[in-house]
Amino acid sequence: MMKFIEETSGIGELLLNGITVCEVRYRLSRYQGMIEESGLQVPGLHRIEGAIEFNERTDSQEWIGAPLTLKLQDGRMLGITLATTEGRILSEGHGPSKCLCC
Repeated sequence: MMKFIEETSGIGELLLNGITVCEVRYRLSRYQGMIEESGLQVPGLHRIEGAIEFNERTDSQEWIGAPLTLKLQDGRMLGITLATTEGRILSEGHGPSKCLCC
C-alpha cells in the first residue's frame, strides 16, 4: 500500500550528470510504501510523481529515460526519470539513482 506523504512545488534545477541543464517549475507528489497490517513504513519503497515545466525553447526529447536529478527549491535533490516531452516525471525505489539520500 502506498500512503501520500507530501506535495511540493516551486522552481528548481534539472541536472544531468551533475551539470545544470535548465531551470524548471515543478509540482511533485511523494508516496511512501506501508505495511497494511501494522501501518509501518517499508524502508526504500517510495514513489515520486508529478510534472516539470520547461521554457518554450527547451528541447527535452534527449532527456526522456535519462537518469536526471531535480534540485528542489529547498535544496533537496531527487533522482527522477522524464517520461514525456511534456514534463511528466516519475521515480520509484531507493538509492543513489533514485532518492539520493544515501
